[in-house]
Amino acid sequence: MRVYVPLTLSGLTEAHKTGELGSGPLVAYAVTPALREWYDSEDVEELEYAALGQAALASLRLLDADRAAPRRRVVVAVDVADRIVEADPGPGNDAAEPGEVRVTGRVALAKAAAVHVDADGAEAAVEAAAEALAAADGGDGGARSVVDGAEDHELLWFAPQEIPHLVGS
Repeated sequence: MRVYVPLTLSGLTEAHKTGELGSGPLVAYAVTPALREWYDSEDVEELEYAALGQAALASLRLLDADRAAPRRRVVVAVDVADRIVEADPGPGNDAAEPGEVRVTGRVALAKAAAVHVDADGAEAAVEAAAEALAAADGGDGGARSVVDGAEDHELLWFAPQEIPHLVGS
């Protein structure tokens, strides 16, 4: 199953050093029944893009929690065994974001299919979005617009072989 793991550049650097995204449980995003209902599409590529978008929002939350991390969202697309993925609670359950899953086993970085990272030019918008996130979650419409502004910046695609370049090693 393809899952999208939200990280920061600091988290990607650590994964590069250790060779794994973690030993679980990890929060990730995937095409699930709840995501299908939320996004209302049957196109698999559109659904995968929606899961990537959910992971990018989760990366923004990680940036909000880690003020020292470079202000760029990071999502690692990785293929894992279905048996180590616990799907979201399903449609109608507000306990999880649409598409949210838990990966319960070890996830080797070598299983990454791609890495998605903001361009340098997105840093100001991502910084503003991270700062506005709490207010947006509280219902502030202006803050929500700032958070949505980060989505105007498409995540760039990188092959796994490019990770050393991304993390500067």
